[in-house]
Amino acid sequence: MRNRAEAGEEGRLLAALAAGDRSAAERLVERTYRGVYALLRRLCGDPDLAADLTQDTYRKAWDALPGFDRRSQFSTWLFRIAYTTFLNHLRRPRRLVPIEERHEAAVADPAPAADEVVGRDVEGDRLRRAVLALPEDLRYTVTAVFWGDLPVKEIARQEGITAVAIRKRLKKAFRLLALALEEDVR
Repeated sequence: MRNRAEAGEEGRLLAALAAGDRSAAERLVERTYRGVYALLRRLCGDPDLAADLTQDTYRKAWDALPGFDRRSQFSTWLFRIAYTTFLNHLRRPRRLVPIEERHEAAVADPAPAADEVVGRDVEGDRLRRAVLALPEDLRYTVTAVFWGDLPVKEIARQEGITAVAIRKRLKKAFRLLALALEEDVR
């Protein structure tokens, strides 16, 4: 839980940002970037994609800032934008650009060889797939608590429900995750 001084500082930064103070935006980014990037890194599993999605998140946040009603913390609001940005990325159709054969051999693949990758991060990928397969409300709750490190009370406030309801969502999500991971092993 944040204290009054942190809440006051956030309010001053948001007011300064609304008045056009670029340094206020920089300070807000400094306070929140690590958490937003970490969340997106856990969701997508790719550090480069997570960095791109983090940048998209901040762009969207600055565009939507006039609509931020301050019912929740700025970081919680920003987390929700990051989460939605990730989901939109998943839904976006992929464009494939063919490489001409004569250039294909000249382009070195910086990725590790396939035999080096096999087995690495298998558990993390299984868990990520299981979490992403959860129903939307459960998926958001799990990612907010465990990958976004947001307090249950803050998530409840943002979702407009009680902390008890958030805990019930978590319990249901854990049950579904256990079943999904157990089936995945078979």
